[in-house]
Amino acid sequence: MLPGPHRVAILVYDGVTLLDVAGPAEVFKEANRFGADYQIVLLSPTGADVRSNLGVRLAVDDAVSAEPVFDTFLVSGSDLYPRAHVPDDLADAVRVPAVGAGRVASICTGAFVLAAAGLLDGKRATTHWKVAHELATRCPTCRVEPDAIYVRDGTTYTSAGVTAGIDLALALVEEDHGPDVARDVARALVVYMQRAGGQSQFSAPLQGPPPRSPALRKITDLVTANPRADHSLGELAKHLNVSTRQLTRLFHDELSTTPARYVENIRFDLARALLDQGHTASQAAAVAGFPSYESMRRVFSRKLSISPAAYQRRFSTARRASAGQ
Repeated sequence: MLPGPHRVAILVYDGVTLLDVAGPAEVFKEANRFGADYQIVLLSPTGADVRSNLGVRLAVDDAVSAEPVFDTFLVSGSDLYPRAHVPDDLADAVRVPAVGAGRVASICTGAFVLAAAGLLDGKRATTHWKVAHELATRCPTCRVEPDAIYVRDGTTYTSAGVTAGIDLALALVEEDHGPDVARDVARALVVYMQRAGGQSQFSAPLQGPPPRSPALRKITDLVTANPRADHSLGELAKHLNVSTRQLTRLFHDELSTTPARYVENIRFDLARALLDQGHTASQAAAVAGFPSYESMRRVFSRKLSISPAAYQRRFSTARRASAGQ
């Protein structure tokens, strides 16, 4: 156990995502029932109350500048700042408390606030998968890991979209008080203590911009239109009348991947969508173009750390689960 109370400050501001605040706070509050001693305060840059993204007013305890050093300093996210640049006053409000805090963490797009404050420079980080590319653009020295649920780099922590703030808070509780307390909190909140896989189980990683090269776009369209066809490196190169080496270079330069991995990702996305719709694993493998169920299982295991059947049980439609109630 940690000696004395552990002070947790959560930075909020107008437009903050309410669940980014409530989710982690609930984890810390619940941990107190199992022997922890977290003291939670809400701070805003000026000390004024704020309105969340849902219009709910949040009563703030104090201004950032008026508060002493924290053990944990959390920065909540908002839909506002992936679309716009973080205001200087908000970035400034993060810098001073972050320097003195035992650890600094962001929830979802709160990573953009940390980045604007210069706190992610040269570090590994993550954020919501939809805006991971934007974070990498704004913080070019930061190594963004779009598939991670949360990332720790020294005393800096970043988490993925919205509910991943709960995952991160559980990890912090485990770091402070051990796995038994964290497990008790997870059970009380009816959440996974450690979610299998990463954001790739929810995201569509191929929804990026199309290739700039018309030749490469022809190949990606071909694969997407018919994933079941023979898309070996040699066959794909024949469609463009180029060498396999040249085609590989095109994929590397424009998509940062290989032709084989691109085909695999297309098939994986389709198989996952079919499982979501209730198709059997064997059906999904066949329709998506995998040579066999076993080859699809290996891809799921590598990407999500779970089997196709386990994925379907966890993430397919909830209608079946409620049908017998």
